[in-house]
Amino acid sequence: MKKRIAFATCVQLGLSCIEEIYRIGGNLDLLITLKDAKAMNKSGRIYLDNIANEHNAPLLKIDNINDQEVLSALKEYQIDWLFIIGWSQIAKKDVLETPTYGCIGMHPTLLPIGRGRAAIPWAIIKGLEETGVTMFKLDEGVDTGYIIGQGIIKLDQNTTATELYQDVDDMHVTLISKYWNDIVNNNITLMKQTEELATEWPGRKPEDGELLNSMNMDEADKLVRAVTHPYPGAFYKDGDKAYRIWSAKTNKDDGPIKLIDGYLIPIDYEVEV
Repeated sequence: MKKRIAFATCVQLGLSCIEEIYRIGGNLDLLITLKDAKAMNKSGRIYLDNIANEHNAPLLKIDNINDQEVLSALKEYQIDWLFIIGWSQIAKKDVLETPTYGCIGMHPTLLPIGRGRAAIPWAIIKGLEETGVTMFKLDEGVDTGYIIGQGIIKLDQNTTATELYQDVDDMHVTLISKYWNDIVNNNITLMKQTEELATEWPGRKPEDGELLNSMNMDEADKLVRAVTHPYPGAFYKDGDKAYRIWSAKTNKDDGPIKLIDGYLIPIDYEVEV
């Protein structure tokens, strides 16, 4: 007997997965998203009204994934698996245990490496040659659950956050397509994470994008590429002006940062006063 599936998301990564599920002939028994007025400025915020109407799927709009109305809906629709993808609120025990088999998430690193936040910027800042996306069963920890599957994404010295974000989106779709039938037919294999290899990456704030004269060229170049669109962008302060830098090129010297007439030359930037 095929399983009844619900999907919670409010960003493009999740919508891409939903679209792929329907493309391959799958079905969703309940869609969950934030209320229209919440997180309107969230990067990548999307709405599920159109796809819910197109596929005649029930759509629940909520304030928080842990609200009682979510638990009630999961019980009402007899949900076996709940996908929670692209959702910043942490699901608590009651939500995790209400679906028959639990909840499934995805994280844009090769877990257990890079648990935590800001996975795309950190992969570039750390100069990784590869990263990826992990599909896993959610538990009460942060990105600590049993792994269902992973996909590898290669990086090079020119990779930007814009490009990596798209690669991560594509890999979400690839993993959904690869494991969908196993999930609905209860045929998945869960692999425990290797705790000895675990690392945790901290969250990042817009102010962490400041370019400093103490940085060398490699550090500056990585930061510009790491926090460009869809993130807030790198910036350089010069007196009462701030230069918001979306892309830049460097010369071969590994010297200090200088703006425009020096080593770090902005290609796409705006001035804030």
